[in-house]
Amino acid sequence: MRRIDLNCDLGEGSGHDVELMPLITSANIACGAHGGEAATMRATVALAQKHGVAIGAHPGFADRENFGRREMVLTEDELGRLVADQIAALRELAPVRHVKPHGGLYNLAARDRRTAEAVAAAVRKVDVSLVLFALAGSELVRAGRACGLRVTEEVFADRTYQRDGALMPRSQPDALICDEEAAVTQVLRMIREGVVRATDGTDVSIVADTVCLHGDGAHAVAFARRLRAELAKAGVAVRAFGT
Repeated sequence: MRRIDLNCDLGEGSGHDVELMPLITSANIACGAHGGEAATMRATVALAQKHGVAIGAHPGFADRENFGRREMVLTEDELGRLVADQIAALRELAPVRHVKPHGGLYNLAARDRRTAEAVAAAVRKVDVSLVLFALAGSELVRAGRACGLRVTEEVFADRTYQRDGALMPRSQPDALICDEEAAVTQVLRMIREGVVRATDGTDVSIVADTVCLHGDGAHAVAFARRLRAELAKAGVAVRAFGT
């Protein structure tokens, strides 16, 4: 039986955490930089533990004004401290299983080798047993594996892809998939066929270990429920990565 992990970025103030948590298998919890704070982290951890959801740190650039989506230029040491400090903040509250960078940090690490290596090295220094979530086929996947981390390749249900396998930038009008049917079809193809249809019409090979469900949209919960139902119908088991 095919299986897939469903992850979601939570503890960011979207208001859907309580409804989404039972529908996912991995939670990426904001650690106080781009969003979240101590009370939010505690509440989100407790919710994940209640539903048996794997807990992950979701470190981002310390830029709340732009929700961590603006890319920032930092030295390798600064990147290392940024990531390590946020993982440590969450580890004070609960065992952490995985790490997934957020927003601008995620996108930069996906394409820039220097950033990818700094992020992967920081995760390894904290704990080599941590699983690194990274955009499928990206520089962060390669950097994580090169330094001995276990890497989970991530795909997106509601984002479009370019010919090289990169996500279409959010600044582009066709970056988001708003049609539920199209999003479900994209997820099922990525899982079952290992391909995704790029915006230019070509099929691009892709590895899907985990699917990201964005939790901040108006229809996030409805879509999560729909996707769970469609995965079950297609014979795809939903389980945390590696279990």
